[in-house]
Amino acid sequence: MKNAILPIILLFFLFTMFTGCATMPQTWPDYERSTENKMVVIQEKIGGGLNTGALTPEQSQLFLATLKDIRTDYTALRDKRAYKEEWNSLNVRLDTLGDEIDTALDQPSGIEETRNEDRIVALQRKIDDGRFSGRLPSTEGRELQYRLDSIRRDYLHMTEGGRSITYEGNTEISRRLDSLEMELRAYP
Repeated sequence: MKNAILPIILLFFLFTMFTGCATMPQTWPDYERSTENKMVVIQEKIGGGLNTGALTPEQSQLFLATLKDIRTDYTALRDKRAYKEEWNSLNVRLDTLGDEIDTALDQPSGIEETRNEDRIVALQRKIDDGRFSGRLPSTEGRELQYRLDSIRRDYLHMTEGGRSITYEGNTEISRRLDSLEMELRAYP
């Protein structure tokens, strides 16, 4: 009987030891590499978005601040014994930040804003040219100028203080500019 109890106790001890080790803190080099790679990719996305104008400086600063917080937590975990859940949590935060950046990059805010600004300037030139050359009658010229001034005011209000224009606001400005352009074509 004593001989039968000894193997059972030994098996119980080994089982307890192995299951306890699985939940103990340990180093996770694969998680470290994966996290480092994600941080580099995110950094490049932010820089690329800022260079192309797809991200505003304010957006990029916000994303960089979030990345800095994650990097601080990464530094605290790197080369130390930690639970796997801590690394998982850090990677989830990086994935979330990457998704937010992708969403911001997919929005046409930066490029469309510049395009609408260019269109406003071009329409102003056309109105001025038409009025000075006499091709645009005085009454119509005043009406078109009033409408362009209204569009310009609304656009400046939407982008006040360096804010990025919303998709809906951008679409509305673009629609109004299209309408004004069509009317101006009647006066070659």
